[in-house]
Amino acid sequence: MAVTQLFRLVVSRSTVHVALRSYSKLQVSPALSGRLRVFESLKEKQGSIKRAEVTEKPLSVHLADGRTVKGTAGVTTPLLVAQSVRLKGALVSKVNGELWELGRPLEADCELQLLGFDTVEGKQAAWRTGACVLVSVLEGMFGAGVCREGSSDFGLFCDHVSDNSSYSLNDVEARCKEVAGLKLPLIRLEVNGEEVQELFQGSTLRLQLVEEQMSGSTITVYRCGDSIAVCNGPLLPHTGLLKVFKMLQLSTVTLANHSECSALTRLSGVAFPGEKDREEWEREQEEAKRRDHRRIGTDQELFFFNEVSPGSCFFLPKGAHIYNTLTDFIKSEYRRRGFTEVVTPTLYSTALWERSGHWEHYSENMFTVTSEGAQTYALKPMNCPAHCLMFEQRVRSWRELPLRWADFGALHRNELSGALGGLTRVRRFCQDDAHIFCTPEQLEEEIVACLDFVRRVYHVFGFSFHCLLSTRPTPCMGEPEQWDNAEQQLERSLQQFGERWELNPGDGAFYGPKIDILIKDAIGRQHQCATIQLDFQLPIRFDLQYVGQDGQLHRPVMIHRAVLGSLERMIAILAENFGGKWPLWLSPAQVMVIPVGGDNEAYGRQVVQRFLEAGFMIDLHEDQGATLNKKIRSAQLAQYNYIFVVGDKECESGTVSVRSRGGKQLGRRPAEEVLGSLTKLRDARSNLDDL
Repeated sequence: MAVTQLFRLVVSRSTVHVALRSYSKLQVSPALSGRLRVFESLKEKQGSIKRAEVTEKPLSVHLADGRTVKGTAGVTTPLLVAQSVRLKGALVSKVNGELWELGRPLEADCELQLLGFDTVEGKQAAWRTGACVLVSVLEGMFGAGVCREGSSDFGLFCDHVSDNSSYSLNDVEARCKEVAGLKLPLIRLEVNGEEVQELFQGSTLRLQLVEEQMSGSTITVYRCGDSIAVCNGPLLPHTGLLKVFKMLQLSTVTLANHSECSALTRLSGVAFPGEKDREEWEREQEEAKRRDHRRIGTDQELFFFNEVSPGSCFFLPKGAHIYNTLTDFIKSEYRRRGFTEVVTPTLYSTALWERSGHWEHYSENMFTVTSEGAQTYALKPMNCPAHCLMFEQRVRSWRELPLRWADFGALHRNELSGALGGLTRVRRFCQDDAHIFCTPEQLEEEIVACLDFVRRVYHVFGFSFHCLLSTRPTPCMGEPEQWDNAEQQLERSLQQFGERWELNPGDGAFYGPKIDILIKDAIGRQHQCATIQLDFQLPIRFDLQYVGQDGQLHRPVMIHRAVLGSLERMIAILAENFGGKWPLWLSPAQVMVIPVGGDNEAYGRQVVQRFLEAGFMIDLHEDQGATLNKKIRSAQLAQYNYIFVVGDKECESGTVSVRSRGGKQLGRRPAEEVLGSLTKLRDARSNLDDL
C-alpha cells in the first residue's frame, strides 16, 4: 500500500500550530523567549538546506513480518507506515538496525522495525519524551531553571534550580499530564558548539553541562512547547502519546567539578502510554523490590557496606563463597580456553596513565595518592595499560600469539556518592578481565572463541542473550579503513556465531568497535555485562610489536573482554534473577542437618563433617528448644537447598531423611548415596533441584 497520500491526510501543519497556540497561553520568561527565537532561527536555516537536499523518489519498506510497503523518500515516515498497516502502540522504530524517530522521513529502501513500550527502546523513547515534558512544566509553570534532563534504565529526570519549594509531586504529575495532552510536537535540531553557546547564553551551568555532554561536534536539542531540551533521542512524534505520569522523588544532586551547585535538585519519575503500562510497571517494581539484592544480602548475611569505605563491599563468609565460586568457575573456563592468569600492581605512577591516554580523559575518576618527593600515584581503574607493559617487556614472536592474559586484580573508580547503589555501582570491584594480543589474521577466530565463552557461561546461569555490534562513534581515533575492516571482521564473527545480534551504530569506544552482550533475567530485565572490544590505539601508544614470519616487525591487535563484567554486579544480578534461591552449585546455604532430638546430634555432626570434607556449605541446627516443624520452616526460609532430618532410624541405618527447599519430601536415603548425588549435581553446575 502506498503511504504518500496518507501523509498529506494525516500530517497537517495546522495541528502543530493549534498545539503551540494552546501552549503559548502560558507565561514565558524573557530568557526562554530569547532561546526560542534562536531555536526557530536555526531551524529555519537548517530547514532550507534540507529541503534543497530532498529528492522524492519511490522506496520499498520491508517489515519484520514479511510485508512490504511502498512509499516516497523524504516523505514517508515510520509513523505513516505503522498507520497504513494498522499497527497500534508503536513509539519508535529501527531502520536497518538504527534507531529512528517515527516522524523522521525515510531516505531509501530499508528494513523497518516498529517498537512499542514493551521494548527497551520504546520505553526509553517514552521516558526521554517525558523528560522533555517535565522540562517544559518546570520552566514554564514553576519558574525553575533546568540544567540537565534525560532518562535512565529506571525512568526520567530533570536536574534544576528552583526558588519555588511549594510544589508537590502530585502538582507536577497533573501539570505534565495537562501539557502532554496538548499533543505538542517534539521538534528536533542538531546544533554545533557555536550554536549551543548562542542557544543557552545567560545560563552558565546549563551551558557547561551541555558542552560536557557533547561527544562529537554536534548535539541534539528538541523544542517541546516553549522549552528547549537537550536529548540524544529518538523521541516520540508528539507528547500526546504519553497519558500517565508518575513523579517518584526529589533528591539533591552533586555534580563532578561543580561543587558550588549545592542547591541543584533532581526530580525523577516515569511516564507511560496508558494505565495498563503503569499497572504493569508497578507490578514489576513490586517484584523487583522483593528480589532486591540489597535485601537478600542482608537477610542471608552475604555482604554489607560501611561508611568507613563508601562504595566498597564487605563480603561475609556466605557472600565470599558465592564470590569465590564464580571466580573458580571462570578460572576453570580460562584453563580450557588457553588463558593464563597474571597478577599486576594496584598502584601506578601517573606516567603510566599519561602514556595510555587515561590521565587526560579519565583522571577525575581515579583515586590518587602522593608519596615522598611529591610523586603522584593512582589506583588502577582498569588493567589494560599494565598488560601492555607486560607485553613490551621483551621481543615477542608471532609463534607466541595469541597471548591471552587474565587478571583478577582489584580495581577502583571514584564514582560520585549519589551514583552508588548496592553492588551494581561500587568504587572497589573486580572484573573477570582479560586481554588478548593477536595478529590481524587471528582476530576473527579469537572473537568467535570469545563469543563461545560468553554462550557457555550464560547457558550455565540460564540467561538468554543477544549481541549488539557497536560501530564507529564520532569522534574516534584511527583511520576509516581500519575501522571498516574491524567492523567487517566483527560482523563475520557474529554471523559465524549464529546467535541473534543487532547493529548499534555509533556506540563503539573511541579506540575501536565492540560487541556488547545483553542478558535477560528471570523477570525480563536486560543487563549489559559481557563486552568484547577491539583496540588499535593502546598498541600504538605503547608501540607494541612482534616479529612476524617474514622477520619484520608488526603491530598486534588488542582485544579487551569480560564475560561476567564485575563480580560484584554479577552477584547482584544473580541474586535478583534467582530471587535469593541460589542453585546448589552457587548456594551459600546448601544443606541444613536437623537432629530430631539431643540423642541424634552426634550422628548429625558426623554427617556434617563428611559433607564439609566434600566441600559443601552445610550447617547443623543446634536449637534444641525449637520444634521439628519450626526448625524445618526456618531452614526453608533461610533458602537451604536441602534439609536432612536425622532421627533414631537414620542413626541406626546411616541414612538421612531428605527434604527440598520447596518442601518436597525425597525420602530416607543412605548418606553416602546422597553425598554422591549432590556432588554430581553441584559439579554439573545445574540450576535444577532434582536429586
